[in-house]
Amino acid sequence: MTKKQRVINIITVLNKKFGHPDCALNYSTPFELLIAVILSAQCTDIRVNIVTKEMFKIVNTPQGFFEMSIEKIEQLVKSTGFYRNKAKNIKLCSQQIIENYNGEVPQSMEELISLAGVGRKTANVVRGEIWGLASGITVDTHVRRLTNLIGLVNEQDPIKIEKELMIIVPTKDWIDFSHYLILQGRDKCIARRPKCMECEIKILCKYGEKINI
Repeated sequence: MTKKQRVINIITVLNKKFGHPDCALNYSTPFELLIAVILSAQCTDIRVNIVTKEMFKIVNTPQGFFEMSIEKIEQLVKSTGFYRNKAKNIKLCSQQIIENYNGEVPQSMEELISLAGVGRKTANVVRGEIWGLASGITVDTHVRRLTNLIGLVNEQDPIKIEKELMIIVPTKDWIDFSHYLILQGRDKCIARRPKCMECEIKILCKYGEKINI
């Protein structure tokens, strides 16, 4: 079976299991989602949602973050880890959005990755979730781990993984494919204790085949 066919089969199985996947991060505006994704680096979505639930009551606009002291932003995001760097990026990103994009989150990949703290992963999440636009595939730690275990790639660099996946994953599924692997990674393919015998896609997974031998 080719990698393309395995991918199609995996999407079919996980679509039946999860249906249309929703973003795990809570937000009400494109800017809130952008900030949430920036905070999600090296942090769980659950923790980010806890932090943003209270933070967005205080500040949730580019102007608000731009006018807020860096120390106050650090205090608000401290529990997400790497808070000094995240606070610096959030403040600078807010300034860039105000000065360069009239206070609105830009849509293009090039414009998004020009913002402080925004790489391809963050841009892919925001473009896909807000506007249904896909110029690539979001590769987070779950996607990196599962695609290697499944045998779709043999690579650790997210950018290289994305390029390989874009060849074998149908374009129409670029957005949902990442969501499916993230959900499966949390449900069955757990890093420290994978539930391979219970996994719905074990017969499509190279690691799962080894476990079943």
